[in-house]
Amino acid sequence: MTPQRILWYFADPMCSWCWGFAPVISAIRDSYADRVKIALMLGGLRPGTTEPMTSEGREEILQHWRDVHRMTGQPFAFEGALPEGFVYDTEPPSRAVIAVGEINAAAVFPYFKSVQEAFYAQGRNVVQADTLADLAVQHNIDKAAFLGRFNSDDIRKKTQTHFQIARQSGVRGFPTVVLQNGTTGTLLTHGYRPFAELQPAIDRWLAQPGPQDE
Repeated sequence: MTPQRILWYFADPMCSWCWGFAPVISAIRDSYADRVKIALMLGGLRPGTTEPMTSEGREEILQHWRDVHRMTGQPFAFEGALPEGFVYDTEPPSRAVIAVGEINAAAVFPYFKSVQEAFYAQGRNVVQADTLADLAVQHNIDKAAFLGRFNSDDIRKKTQTHFQIARQSGVRGFPTVVLQNGTTGTLLTHGYRPFAELQPAIDRWLAQPGPQDE
């Protein structure tokens, strides 16, 4: 099979800079989805965390949130955020995105954004299965069907595969966007950049011969 031209978005639903990047990836999808495949790869920011957050860790993360809010204007619910005892495990929401994708591939990006918005702008605990299931229902996905997939060994394994692919691709932070043309990958951005800065590079990439032309 001929390798495809793909725009890979490496992200985590509990990564604040990815929340800042949400309008950018939406603009990319609005502008280019009819010309190129745009795929989400769950990177795994803090998967498997079991210890509750410390007060020092909370303040460090809130400072990142303030930086993101200042640079991007994205909304944050600072009041009561990251309450005492909160375990910052990014595996469950990542697994939820993959479960949703198995049920309805078209809902992946909208659901991913819903999880981000719930966590950052609404202060909801997206580590909890019930919260993630309620968000799936908002995208016309049956709650029982979602939970069945979410709790399955198959989806757990696929989530770990996403994390492994990100590491093997050399992705160490999020958001990261990689442009794949056949067997060649080109880094578009590592970290937040506005759409206006990325658009010319995407246009140049799309102007190159595709794998089917080689």
